[in-house]
Amino acid sequence: MSDAAPLPEIALPEGAEITELLRLVPGKRAVLGGHWRGRPAIFRLAEPATAGMQAREWQEACRIWPYMQGARFRVAEPLAHLPDQRLMVMERAPGTPLLQWLWRAEPEARSAALAPAALWLRRYTEVSEGWTRATPEGWRARAARSARTQPHARLRRIESAILAALAPLAQRLDGAEWRVAVCHGDFHPNNLLRDGARLTGIDTGSSARMPVCKDIARFLMHLARRGMVPSGEIWCGVDAGLAAAFAETFALSETERHGVLPFFLGVEALLRVETESIKPRRLRLAEAVYAALRDDLERLTGA
Repeated sequence: MSDAAPLPEIALPEGAEITELLRLVPGKRAVLGGHWRGRPAIFRLAEPATAGMQAREWQEACRIWPYMQGARFRVAEPLAHLPDQRLMVMERAPGTPLLQWLWRAEPEARSAALAPAALWLRRYTEVSEGWTRATPEGWRARAARSARTQPHARLRRIESAILAALAPLAQRLDGAEWRVAVCHGDFHPNNLLRDGARLTGIDTGSSARMPVCKDIARFLMHLARRGMVPSGEIWCGVDAGLAAAFAETFALSETERHGVLPFFLGVEALLRVETESIKPRRLRLAEAVYAALRDDLERLTGA
């Protein structure tokens, strides 16, 4: 670690050691590496303003751990919560972030490696799954607010059409029911660590009860924006083969496949606003993904 990233001074109990600063999120948290009672560990040091959020994150980690410690699908083990120090200690799980692994893998191996991600999410959500009245307008309004901050004119034009296509989808879903569960909340492939046949989920701090298709859309759109489309076929801007794998794993109904999931793909596209400094390749990818999403949404809605 460089001299520019000094370790914070924390009163640690015996058996705890911090050795490196891994990431600093100003105003929110520092993520540090070290050991807890001889085990490799991740220490998450919260700022005072986010201490309550950390307490909820700890509760969620403890809730899901009994269900997610299998041979294939698991989460990082919660080790300790030290609220006086605003410190949460988690297992430092072995493995390679899934997206990093995919870029190194042969193209023909990528689809098979991605399919278990759907099984991981199914395992996470099934213990809290239920149905509730759909509230699409709230999500569409949130997406509209984000879209207004889009700095790239090329994307603003496409996003305006996506937002317009979401309106009839929202009308169809309003008053219906959609599937909800306590979801990961930030489900993307680099929050899954691949270690042989095992996938370990990390960074569940955004976990909340929400529509399951929102988490699925997050995963699919994250890959598409980075040009990772192993099947070579596109549906609503994302990998058609992987979307089908999620639909099969979750036994999505026709309404979920052709209404709820496309709706949340549109929402996800608008919520993640590109920065002004985005690289040209990423900007071109976003334009292609959003244009394909727009076209399929308009076909679905007859717009």
